[in-house]
Amino acid sequence: MPIYEYHCQKCGEDFEYLVFGSDKPECSACQSKKVTKLMSPCGFVSKGAGGQTVSASAGSGCTGCAAGSCTGCGHS
Repeated sequence: MPIYEYHCQKCGEDFEYLVFGSDKPECSACQSKKVTKLMSPCGFVSKGAGGQTVSASAGSGCTGCAAGSCTGCGHS
């Protein structure tokens, strides 16, 4: 069962909710059901040329080198 992140439209609280089947999420702070699903950053690990490991996550630069971005070091 996946865990999703939500934002409450009533009180502004951001929270996580473990979804079982067709459950409707409820705000953990005010119990409102007026919530929207948030986009969550995801991370990944990729084996680059020569077996070099390159890790990255949404919203951050490439951590496989000192360039700070994938365009600077050629990793994508």
